[in-house]
Amino acid sequence: MTVTAPAGFEAAGVAAGLKSTGKPDVAVVVNRGPLTVGAAVFTSNRAKANPILWSQQAIQDGVVEAIVLNSGGANCFTGSFGFLTTHLTAERAAELLGVSAGDIQVCSTGLIGTGDQVFRDKVLAGTEAAIGALSPDGGEDAARAIMTTDSRPKTTIVAGDGWTIGGMAKGAGMLAPGLATMLVVLTTDAVLTSAEADEHLRAATRVSFDRLDSDGCMSTNDQVTLMVSGASGVTPTPEAFRSALIAVCTDLATQLQSDAEGASHDITIEVIHAASEDDAVEVGRSVARNNLFKAAIFGNDPNWGRVLAAIGTTAAEFDPYAVDVEMNGIRVCSNGGPDQPRELVDLTPRATKVVIDLKVGDAAATIYTNDLTHDYVHENSAYSS
Repeated sequence: MTVTAPAGFEAAGVAAGLKSTGKPDVAVVVNRGPLTVGAAVFTSNRAKANPILWSQQAIQDGVVEAIVLNSGGANCFTGSFGFLTTHLTAERAAELLGVSAGDIQVCSTGLIGTGDQVFRDKVLAGTEAAIGALSPDGGEDAARAIMTTDSRPKTTIVAGDGWTIGGMAKGAGMLAPGLATMLVVLTTDAVLTSAEADEHLRAATRVSFDRLDSDGCMSTNDQVTLMVSGASGVTPTPEAFRSALIAVCTDLATQLQSDAEGASHDITIEVIHAASEDDAVEVGRSVARNNLFKAAIFGNDPNWGRVLAAIGTTAAEFDPYAVDVEMNGIRVCSNGGPDQPRELVDLTPRATKVVIDLKVGDAAATIYTNDLTHDYVHENSAYSS
């Protein structure tokens, strides 16, 4: 269940000394073709890390030969020196692989402001070591090398009719729209054009990673990359490929959700009967970002009043006194007033589902979030150099 499950890909993960733990921290995924099609989406944060600035330029031709990823340092707000580090990383990988540096994507994750000469030397050495260790079985090592505060690697595959999509992801905090603090690599041996890859990737991320809103914080280093080898020789129907890609992205997004820093509840917020999908997203996100609601769920309290208070801050079309709210299968609010007793709601399981019925239309959307815990505060107060 890794990025090397589709034909035409090799990967590796090595320890270059970026992490104080000595664990793997540099990964490389290489597309051996015959196609080297690529597409990528990036954080919408205006404050972008140097690897994002590089990769946004490099992806313009729709070609990705390989991607180099490091944990243990974000290389963000490290100035022109940091951008040169990214450029040198791409050049080192390109030289060793015999391709153009402009066809190498680069990703970094870790502490913002990390990216000095020591960092550069380790990233370059790690890139060389990882390329030397490339293997069709190296996907699991690559997935471990991109972890930061993650407790486990996140990988998945979906098999189509003669073709496959594989994926790996990292992320456990700063999970918010604009992709979350995530690095995601998706691979497929299906036959796609660069335009098709871009269109499918944007459609899939829109309903998966962009709907993951763990803590309302947007990262500077988010990137989701799709690499297409075409090694299967099979051209799937657009509907079949998009459906599979959405399944892969949703699986990875929920894996990220379930490993969110300090969380004790994974909360799925489903907004139904909205006037538009945008309204449904806005309403769901308003609840996902409401600290009072998140604290209530941490305390196993089905406080539906905090749900109504949160959605009342939006510009979505609805009547607050007509809204229904359901928690874990129990309708606790009907037409803006109390319904079933709160005592009937069991919030002790980690999986928590909230359904908000706006009763104004046919649109719907789902947002994924977590509760607000003591452990989240502790982990993020302790996360430093």
